[in-house]
Amino acid sequence: MSNSADLDACFALMRTLVQRRHEPIHRQLSQIAHRYSMLHLDVLLLVYHLAEISAGAVLEIGAFLGGATMAAVLGGRASGREKTIITIEPGGSVTHEKLGSRNILRDLERNLAKQRMRENVTLVKGHSFAPATVAAVQNTLAGEKIGLLILDADGAVERDLNCYATMMQDGCWTIVDDFFGPPDNVKVSSTRAEVDAFVRKGVLVPFGLYGWGTWVGQWRQVRGNL
Repeated sequence: MSNSADLDACFALMRTLVQRRHEPIHRQLSQIAHRYSMLHLDVLLLVYHLAEISAGAVLEIGAFLGGATMAAVLGGRASGREKTIITIEPGGSVTHEKLGSRNILRDLERNLAKQRMRENVTLVKGHSFAPATVAAVQNTLAGEKIGLLILDADGAVERDLNCYATMMQDGCWTIVDDFFGPPDNVKVSSTRAEVDAFVRKGVLVPFGLYGWGTWVGQWRQVRGNL
C-alpha cells in the first residue's frame, strides 16, 4: 500500500464484500456461479459491486461461459445508469467435468440470452491482442473510458494492458484471475510475475486477493506508464 488512503480503501472493500454476502444478490450470483463460472462466488460479488460503483465502461477479457459477464450486467443494472459492457472471447473448447464446453462462443451467447442479458453486452469475438479486436473495443467505447477491467485469459497481463491502457481511466478497478495457484502452473507464474512488476512500478495498486487467488486492485495512470 502506498498510503493510508489506499489501506483504508482496501479494508472498505473487504467490509463491503462481507455486507454483499448478506444481500439478495448473493443468492442470485451463487446460482450463476454454479452454472456458468469457475470463479469464486466472492469474486463474482466483487465484479457486481465494482460494476455498480465504477464510472465508465466494463471490459472483460476471457468471458468463457459468462459468469463474470452476468455479474457485471447485474451490477450495471443496479447502478441505475446505462453501462457499456464489452467482453472479449476467442472461443474454442474446454474439457471440464462440470463446466466443459465444445463451443464456448455458442454456449456463451446461449447463456446470456437465457438470462436475458445478451442485449446488455457487446461481445467481441477474437483474441484480445488482435488489431481488429482492439479496434472493435475502441469503436464501441466511442471515447468513453474503462472503469472496470477483468482479465481472465491466458496470463499475458502486460500484453493486454499494452493494448487497452490508453482506454482506461485513472483509478480503473482491475481484477486479474489466476494470480495464485499451483507453482508449476505456467499461467499462474506469468500472471503473478507481470502483475507484481506493475505493482513495483506503482502502476497497479493491490487491494487484496480473493476467492481461490484472484487479484483485485486499481490502475493508476498518474503514477507511471507502460
